[in-house]
Amino acid sequence: MTEVVGIRFKKAGKVYYFDPDGLQMEAGCDAIVETARGVEFGSVIRGNCMVPDETIVLPLKKVLRIATKDDVRIVERNRKKEADAFEICLEKISHFGLDMKLIDVEITFDHNKLIFYFTSDGRVDFRELVKELAAVFRMRIELRQIGVRDEAKMLNGIGICGRALCCATFLGDFQPVSIKMAKEQNLSLNPTKISGVCGRLMCCLKYEEEAYEELNRKLPYVGDIVETADGMGEILSTNVLTQTVKAAVRKKENDPPTLAFYHVDEIKVVKSKKKKKKQAEEANLEALKQYED
Repeated sequence: MTEVVGIRFKKAGKVYYFDPDGLQMEAGCDAIVETARGVEFGSVIRGNCMVPDETIVLPLKKVLRIATKDDVRIVERNRKKEADAFEICLEKISHFGLDMKLIDVEITFDHNKLIFYFTSDGRVDFRELVKELAAVFRMRIELRQIGVRDEAKMLNGIGICGRALCCATFLGDFQPVSIKMAKEQNLSLNPTKISGVCGRLMCCLKYEEEAYEELNRKLPYVGDIVETADGMGEILSTNVLTQTVKAAVRKKENDPPTLAFYHVDEIKVVKSKKKKKKQAEEANLEALKQYED
């Protein structure tokens, strides 16, 4: 076991572990730490605690000190400089006619590096832009191309649920999301209805996926022949959350079918169309994979 503190550098960003180096820190305070990018200012999300060695990558970088009021003032000044740098960079991009969209600017706490985040449909030759920016700001310049999901995380927005985007408020990491998850949850497979503002599949499809997988394993497929207390029937539809099915049931072979609802525990599958159904689903999902991340 190793003693660590969990520190985050951006809102809804990833939490990184650091060696407290004898300091006692509580969640909510700020700290100055040594990182691969240099000295950085971060917020303590998880105070001193012990974690298994296999969950961390050794050696850990150390916490230099608990942040002071002077450190907070430096961060506030940096935010103003970032706003100015954003406007200057926009002018330079326009001057060089580059096909890129500037998203955000970040200055490291120790003023060692200035990072510009941008999106673009293809590769961008920004060598001249870097030279111009370096001449203006007199520090190391890094231009980092990001994806549309990272763009949404940085800019924030309102999802179709009416709430602020999950990625910008509490998601530390992006989880893989697939069209199969929408299928498991009986959602529309229309990409425009299950995609977020970033144009990719909504992150919230992942939240209840394990529960839906477990529930779906207990349900028969549509078209399966089942035995019920009222006779033999064919499954017409299923309800995942209530674990019920609708079936067309015949008490005798030549009787007209009647519609009836049963709980999954009240039926027994006699003949399953699982194989054919699975093949059809796989073909459908393959056609929709272009909308996945």
